[in-house]
Amino acid sequence: MGDDREAGQSSKVKNIDDWLPITSDRNAKWWYSTFHNVTAMVGAGVLSLPYAMSELGWGPGVTLMILSWLVTLYTLWQMVEMHEMVPGKRFDRYHELGQHAFGEKLGLWVVVPQQLVVDIGTDIVYMVTGGKSLKKIHELIVHDGKPIKLTFWIMIFSSVHFLLSHLPNFNSMSIISLAAAVMSLSYSTIAWVASVVKGIQEDIDYSPRGASSSARVMNFFTALGDIAFAFAGHNVVLEIQATIPSTPERPSKGPMWKGVILAYVVVALCYFPVAWIGFLMFGNSVEDNILISLEKPTWLIVAANAFVVVHVIGSYQIYAMPVFDMLETFLVKKMNFEPSSTLRFVTRNTYVAFTMFIAITFPFFGGLLGFFGGFALAPTTYYLPCIMWLILYKPKRFSITWCLNWFCIALGVLLMILGPIGGLRTIIVSAKSYQFYS
Repeated sequence: MGDDREAGQSSKVKNIDDWLPITSDRNAKWWYSTFHNVTAMVGAGVLSLPYAMSELGWGPGVTLMILSWLVTLYTLWQMVEMHEMVPGKRFDRYHELGQHAFGEKLGLWVVVPQQLVVDIGTDIVYMVTGGKSLKKIHELIVHDGKPIKLTFWIMIFSSVHFLLSHLPNFNSMSIISLAAAVMSLSYSTIAWVASVVKGIQEDIDYSPRGASSSARVMNFFTALGDIAFAFAGHNVVLEIQATIPSTPERPSKGPMWKGVILAYVVVALCYFPVAWIGFLMFGNSVEDNILISLEKPTWLIVAANAFVVVHVIGSYQIYAMPVFDMLETFLVKKMNFEPSSTLRFVTRNTYVAFTMFIAITFPFFGGLLGFFGGFALAPTTYYLPCIMWLILYKPKRFSITWCLNWFCIALGVLLMILGPIGGLRTIIVSAKSYQFYS
């Protein structure tokens, strides 16, 4: 009798796992991890990197970008390694690894709030970005028409997500993710090639931006947040790896790491030329979105903005998937709802509507990047993996691994504290002159 009940329960658990987005399909190829990671990491933040450089100056800007690239590659490697550190078990979700490191209860409280802030915050920023890019395309093509409010462009952008958010899992959105990854490389290339064509501007100034020394310090902090935001994609790493098949002979970390390396090459090709060439050509007069500095040729800027729209459509879905998984897990496992398409329809549409509403209410693009960048992305990307590594693998004190992890933790904590200060100031300054729903 007891065996029957246990068998019934385990088949119920299996049915739920087969229904939930993260664990429903484990047939991903290694290259899926490349374009999922590129789509997750290369956000529209790449277009604000020349602006971040103008707030940092050459020395700190170049140093911080290379350092961030290396540190985040290292912490991503740690997460890939820890995914199957317990034989026969897979940590399919970030919070499951957190629970293994910090304990059942504490692990949830450490990881879930931060992961939710990152995923939802990023989706809100992408709503704003998608709406702004559509508005820019309209302005460039239609010269004599009446301007349309940003609010409506964000609504138009979100309408796509009311459809796409019903894709069941990561593998079902691989085509969208591939298109998004190709687009990110395309608009990044357009941004730096068009900058080269435009050439170095007259009266160029490379000194850090800011009218006073206090403004320069604040701008420096904001730029730290922007760069943290640009290199953050770790929130969805374990969830992406969960879709790759794994056997004791061929664990998932092999193909996953292969995909990550290629993704990081693409990230370097997107980020470094845009940031450094954009700053070289425009100096500290560069706009917070490099495409705005490049007014001509019109067709090229329209194309770049269209690529941005396609890319943030894919990115939005990548960040939304773990949130859908958390919501659906909670409703099905804790609240005992039946797994059904109706439940999925209601939860996912509610989520899209919520992110749309917040984006329409607070569309301060630059400040939001800095604020979310430091506040939540720095922990989950720069130092949480290191803390878990120290707890679980216990490297010898003062060994290379131990020192490396503590260096990453120190850098991450610094970004987490300083990034939001500048971001919050930018939001306050924007809010002074802002009219709601204009």
